[in-house]
Amino acid sequence: MNRTEMRIRAAAARAFTLLEVMIVIVIILAIAGLVTVNLMGARDTATEKNVAVQLKSIRDALNQFSLEFNRFPTDDEGLAVLWDKSKLSEDADQAKWRRFVEEPIPTDAWGTEWIYLQVGERAPEGKFDLLSAGPDKQEGTDDDINVWPKSALEGVDGFGSSGGSSAPPPPPSRP
Repeated sequence: MNRTEMRIRAAAARAFTLLEVMIVIVIILAIAGLVTVNLMGARDTATEKNVAVQLKSIRDALNQFSLEFNRFPTDDEGLAVLWDKSKLSEDADQAKWRRFVEEPIPTDAWGTEWIYLQVGERAPEGKFDLLSAGPDKQEGTDDDINVWPKSALEGVDGFGSSGGSSAPPPPPSRP
């Protein structure tokens, strides 16, 4: 065997085969896929939490509006009255108006307008409805995000326990 042949065999013994390279590529792609799936789930959760924070900011602004005007905005005024004085009804005291929200927030993270009703149907007594239709953009589905916590909705139609009673369960009986 001459010297050149020995070099070729030594180089071939040190090189990777095509099968080894393919296995490494498959492993890298599988890891990248798992990371992508986990990040997408975290992104969806973060978006929902961001919407919940925006709802609470709007709720606080609505409460400030109520303190100034002794009422919540009408359905015609809507949430826009919190950042746009021109939306204030003509019979309201224009001098009391101030910007209640620094930056306009007309839609949720999915591009859907907020659902607001001055007289709440899905809210605690005497409060307004304020919610996002959620990622599916359909009102009345399970992914809707309501500004009111579930505990505040006990006894409101469509929420709470299925038995119609908001009373806590009885204590366990003793043997």
